Order: sequence, then structure tokens, then C-alpha cells
Amino acid sequence: MCGIVGYIGPRDATPIVLNGLKKLEYRGYDSAGLAVIQDGRIEIRRDAGKLSRLTELVNGSPLHGTPGVGHTRWATHGAPSARNAHPHLGATGRVVVVHNGIVENFLELRDELTAEGVEFNSDTDTEVIVHLVEHHLASGCDLVEAARRTFREIAGAHAIVLLSADEPDKIVCARIGNAGGLVLGMGEGENFIASDIPAILEHTRQVIFLESRQMAVVTRSGVEVETLEGAQVTPKVTLISWDAAAAEKGEYRHFMQKEIHEQVRSLTETLAGRVDFTEGSISLPELNLTPELAGNIHKITITACGTAAYAGMVGRQLIESITRIPCQMEIASEFRYSDPIVDQHDVVLAISQSGETADTLAAMEEGRRKGAILWSIVNAVGSQAMRVSNGSISMQTGPEIGVASTKAFTAPLVDQYMLAILLGDLRGTLSEKTRRALVADLRLIPDVVGRALSHEEEVKKIAWELKDVRDCLYLGRGINMPVAYEGALKLKEISYIHAEGYPAGEMKHGPIALIDENMPVVCIAPKDPWHDKMISQIQQAKARGGTVIAVATEGDELVASLADHVLWVPECPWMLSPVVTVIPLQLLAYHIAVIRGLDVDQPRNLAKSVTVE
Repeated sequence: MCGIVGYIGPRDATPIVLNGLKKLEYRGYDSAGLAVIQDGRIEIRRDAGKLSRLTELVNGSPLHGTPGVGHTRWATHGAPSARNAHPHLGATGRVVVVHNGIVENFLELRDELTAEGVEFNSDTDTEVIVHLVEHHLASGCDLVEAARRTFREIAGAHAIVLLSADEPDKIVCARIGNAGGLVLGMGEGENFIASDIPAILEHTRQVIFLESRQMAVVTRSGVEVETLEGAQVTPKVTLISWDAAAAEKGEYRHFMQKEIHEQVRSLTETLAGRVDFTEGSISLPELNLTPELAGNIHKITITACGTAAYAGMVGRQLIESITRIPCQMEIASEFRYSDPIVDQHDVVLAISQSGETADTLAAMEEGRRKGAILWSIVNAVGSQAMRVSNGSISMQTGPEIGVASTKAFTAPLVDQYMLAILLGDLRGTLSEKTRRALVADLRLIPDVVGRALSHEEEVKKIAWELKDVRDCLYLGRGINMPVAYEGALKLKEISYIHAEGYPAGEMKHGPIALIDENMPVVCIAPKDPWHDKMISQIQQAKARGGTVIAVATEGDELVASLADHVLWVPECPWMLSPVVTVIPLQLLAYHIAVIRGLDVDQPRNLAKSVTVE
């Protein structure tokens, strides 16, 4: 997610904030900005691009003062540009805000503010926050009360920091939900705010972690914390003993573990602003999809590499099942050389975390050369894949630092599910009742993923049982067949254990010869339309002496009676089940690698983004 840094104290805020933002560069961003109170007024510098652009601006047009706040943005609403970069200034020029998260009701709030005569100067959802604060200030509130009222009005998950030139002795901030944390650093006669510890670690090791629905008033002399309802909180001050590199991971040992757990938040943000549960509808405006275009599509080809390709395999089944449009999945490196049969009536849909994967970009170019419509599902807003597309869907996961992809597998599963619903609706292949039912199922996703993550300690125990294996077979059927491939890939990537994902129905056509007491078999067997078939695969593996580790729906006594170990997941609609069944496989690979003492975040021979063929 985005980076936030704030400072209040006797020193010049500008270098402190800029240096803090530099420490958060690993988070990724597309624009950056800085605001300080200088000579009684708020001065801002901001621009699109890397932090170096902001540094150049500050060097060319210096600003000095305190307090100050800075921000690096990972775009969600509004293209990466100087006008959309944070901080955002209110109409009076006396209040400024930086913000991580998505204001889910910003369209409604913007319309109300516009009706009152407020003019907006950006395309972002963030700007409504500062205008709401000014609205409450105009009614006689002080900054703290105006902020509190605003925080209660906005929907979604947020980290927010506010400054006012009229009350320069304080910074007001809040954390609401799981849009990334806010850390308050305790100094002597000065205090700090950041979205992550590395930004302030050189100044202090005493920190307070704001909890959800807490707000803080930060002054030079101290910090006061209370709930959004006004109840006083006695915060716990934590002494940080980590080195800077470890601190970036927060409470987690590795980025991969952190990112596995961030999937509740990333999937929540994937849905935010796109799903109307009241109307039972989906909105994907950046896809530029019209009823006419939807009706003219003859075929969809999904193209991707690695983990993204396995997500595309799930997407193929979702699209065909919901829309009845023929769909195929092609490995990007093969698609570009296969002289593919696509034309102006076909869509080439590319999936890429970075949006810069060389083979995927080349596959897209091949599709364009043959006249196909180009769509992309990309995590990095403004990346090459997004720029060359006719329409796109942003994953909304925030930067993914661990090389082994986790968030960027589950997010495109949900993105493709939403795409399929929208296509089916526009083409008239879905009844209103069916569409509403499919949309309603999305409401379950954050909860079931959170419940799946709650089984981590059980997964860790099974990891100890498997830490010394040399080979492993992963089996799945139907929509969970690609999850077998992805589970095997995770084990290979970070544990360096040979693993193969296989269609369970093909086991008898060769792989069954490998099964003995030394070959663990991981069977993905939730209660879905292929459940009975997977029970048969488990029985066949057991009959040949294999150790079976089953991914199963909570309460499935039949699977529990057959398998040696069970990785439990909550019950989930079958079309969305891969979002849940992959969670224990991510955790299993992670904990085996940790037990084996391996470099989880930077496994050998691998890079996060493959930018060469």
C-alpha cells in the first residue's frame, strides 16, 4: 500500500519526511507529495513518478516548516498524476490530508459536497475527506471534533493524517479497518507518524501501533489516543528491537507471511467500489465494457505466466460457466509463438502482478497485431500492461514484495469472477435472480479467508511432519485443479522440494506409479461438485501406502476418516472456493521453508518480475 510519514517537533519537517518516504520505497508507488506549515500557511510539493521527482521539486522550490506530512501513492481512484497525488488541500487552503485506503461511499459524499458548492480538484476519493473536515470546521468544530465526525462518515478501511494551519500544534490521525497500519513514534520533544516502522526507526524505537477505530492527537509533547466514539485509550508503547530490514515486515517474520495475512484486506479492497450488494450488480468502469462490446465477443483467451497463469485457469472455468463465452488459457510464452487464431471479435486478457512481465507483454502485442481487444488484470497501476490495454482491472492488493506470489493469486480470482458476472449480465445470459445470488456470494469472501488463516498453527504442525520429504504430489479436480498446480509451485519456489500438480482424474494414467510411503499426496477436496471424485482419489492413494494431506471443508468427517492430515477451510460457494483452498497451501509451503531455514522472501534463482524472456 501507500506510504505515509508525519513529523511534529522543533526540527525542519521536510528532510525528515522525505527521508522517511525513501525508507518506504519498497512499498511501490506512482506519485509522491509533501506538505508543511510554513510561515502560518500550508505549502505543498507533489508530482507523479518516483520520489526523486519530489526531491527535485523541493530542491528547486524549497519549503521549510513544521509540522509536516508526506505520502507515496499507489493509485486506486484516479490515474497517476500530479493532480491526484497526495497531500490534498481543502478549499480554504488551511487543511490538508494524506490517506491510505478507499472511501467506499465517496461517490455519494462527493455528490453531496458538490451540491453544497464544493469544487473538486482531483479524481481521487481521498479529496472528500478534507472537504468533509472543512465542512465540520465551518460549523464551529475544532480540528479534532471535525476529524472525528468525518471519520465516522466515511465507509471503508483507512489510515488518515490531517494538518491544519489554524491549529499547527497538532497532527490528527486515525486508523479504521485494515487499510494498512499507522505507527506513532515517541521522541523527546518531537513525535513521528508513519505507515510502517522503517520510516521512523532512525529517530525512535518507542512506538505505538494504532488499532482499528482509534484516532490520535499528536503534539510535540506527547500523544493522546481515543476511539472514534470518544473513549480515552491508554496505548501500549512498544520498544522495537528489530533491524530496519526486519521492521519493514511489521509483526511478521517474512514479507510472504505478511502478504498471506493481508489477503483479507486485499480482497476487501478488490470488492470495494465495484460491488453493489443492494442492487446485486458489478461495476468495472476501467474495463470500458459496453453492452454492444460484450455482445460481440466470440472468444476470450487468457494469457499469463506462473502463478498468474494458474489464476487464469480458474478464470477460464468461471467465464465459461457464467457467460457461456468460449474461453481458453494460454501460457504467455507459448501464445506469442503459436500463431494464435484471434481476431477483432476476440478478447486477449492478460494477468500480471507487475504489468511488466516480458512474455505477457509480448503475448498482448501478438493479440493486438491480430486485431484482438486487449484487457488486463494488473496489480501495478500505470504499468505497461495496463497502458497498452483497451480496458483493465486493478487488483487492488497493494505492492507484493515476497517473490512467491500470494495476494496476486487470490485477487485476480475474484476479479475474473466479477468480470464474468458483468459479461453475463450485459450479454443477457444471466437472470436477475442468478446475478444477485452470484454477487451476494462475494460478501462471504473476506470472512472465509480470515477463518482459513485462523488455522495457521494447525498447518504449522503438519509442516513439521513434511519438512524432510523429497517429493510431493498435488491433486485437484474441476475448478480446484489449478489450485493443485499453484500449491505445488509454492512448495517448489520457496521450499526447494520437488512437487507436481496434477489433474486428479489423470492420476491413474501414470503418476499413481510414484505413490508409496515416501510420496505425500496433497488432495484438494472441498465440498464442491467434484467432492465424490476426490474421495475416490484419496482412497486410491491410501490403498498404495501414500500419506494423504487433504484440504477439506470444515466438518467433513468422511475426509477426516480417510486422510492422514487435514487442512481445514470454511465452507464456500464452489465458484469462489479456490480463493479459500489455496490459503492453507500457501501457509504449508511457507512454514516448511521456514523450518528448513530457507530464504522465504528471496528464493534462489527467482525474481519478483520477469522482465526478460
